[in-house]
Amino acid sequence: MSAGETTSDPSHPLGARVPAERLSPRRLAALVAALLGAALVAWIVALQRMQGMDAGPGTDLGALGWFLGIWLTMMAAMMLPSEVPAVLMFARTRGEAQTCAFVAGYQIAWVVYGLAAYAVYRGVRAANPSFLAWDESGPWVAGAALVVAGLYQLTPLKTTCLRHCRTPLHVLLRGRPGWLGALRMGFEHGGVCVGCCAGLMLALFALGVMSLVWMGVVAVAILIEKVIPGGAAFARVLVVVLVALGICVAVSPGSVPGLTQPGEMQMPTQRGMAQ
Repeated sequence: MSAGETTSDPSHPLGARVPAERLSPRRLAALVAALLGAALVAWIVALQRMQGMDAGPGTDLGALGWFLGIWLTMMAAMMLPSEVPAVLMFARTRGEAQTCAFVAGYQIAWVVYGLAAYAVYRGVRAANPSFLAWDESGPWVAGAALVVAGLYQLTPLKTTCLRHCRTPLHVLLRGRPGWLGALRMGFEHGGVCVGCCAGLMLALFALGVMSLVWMGVVAVAILIEKVIPGGAAFARVLVVVLVALGICVAVSPGSVPGLTQPGEMQMPTQRGMAQ
């Protein structure tokens, strides 16, 4: 049987067609390098495109097309490193070809989340409630969002999603054949990841979604939670950190390192960021 062929195995959790041979360590290493390389390129692009754009909490998200481009770049930079174990697990059972569809499905799940966040942002902006102004109750709103993000870390949904992300056996046990099956599996796994990271992403929006500093902090927190030994315990520590940070933002935002307060800087004009 030649390399790359598939063979039938109805008892296999992925269904009737599985790779005839396992990927070699060299090919697995190349796959890891590709994922981390893609994340590095995304970080470089983010640094180039987002430099000087942090306007703090309530940063203008711009036009939908521009936002989606930046959002996809951010998600690739922040999420791909923490997805290496799941992608390798998938590649070992389905081969390299369908792994691309799996990763694409994963990214689509985050696009859906980004679209939902954008819709909420536009809805709030259209309502234009005066209490959201930074010189009114803005710091308290941002602080409250951080407290909610911290408390989310204690919910059963967070615990379940984090457990699945740290041990992504569901990626295999709910396997479906073919490219569409791989795409759907990636989307389902991405949905679990969204549930795991929802609190931290809320914190990023509260602190300034275009902040490269907070983007890096959240990315490191996600990596520790999902990959590093003791990540589940670290997720509990984040409860205290996020609640304390929320109180500081509400009471004394100027004392929070790395926090840009709205009005402190003029956001540069970007082509394609039409209101």
